[in-house]
Amino acid sequence: MRKLIMWNVVTLDGCFEGEKSWDLSFHQIVWGEELERFVIEQLQTVGTIVFGKTTYEGMAAYWQNEKDETAEYMNSLPKVVCSSTIEKADWNNSTIVRDAATEIPKLKKQEGKDVFVFGSGNLSETLMKERLFDEYRLLIAPVFLGKGKKLFADGLPYQKLTLLESRPLATGGIILRYAHVTDEIRH
Repeated sequence: MRKLIMWNVVTLDGCFEGEKSWDLSFHQIVWGEELERFVIEQLQTVGTIVFGKTTYEGMAAYWQNEKDETAEYMNSLPKVVCSSTIEKADWNNSTIVRDAATEIPKLKKQEGKDVFVFGSGNLSETLMKERLFDEYRLLIAPVFLGKGKKLFADGLPYQKLTLLESRPLATGGIILRYAHVTDEIRH
């Protein structure tokens, strides 16, 4: 069974984007050779990438025009866009699903490399409420935005996590990997 893994860059005050959609300027604070190596290392373990509509459209617009090693992975990997409104998904190897809570468990049961969710705050919230994530990978950027879209909304179910890894970067960012403590989940 494949794991479902969240990957997001968040600020110290919990934002994964600024006030405007796709305001990701704080990513530059943590970008460097270490993070670039980690991204490639991580992409080598990805079997499928899952996005919400907005993230899918933004990622497709960006990565289809890039030509580096990361772009090769992003453009060749199978992609699933979870949306009840998107009409077509033109990015290479893309599939549309209408009901993430039903379809993502099916993806997890398939053979192969892990399934990753990049960005996609609304989708991530849905998947968290359904307790579908097996692992959370967060890169904490050493900055307070003050205003922006929070990654973790109020009302999420209680889920105790255990630290799998913490990896400080020379840029001041810290990569954190967490998994569920399965016997500690409260209903």
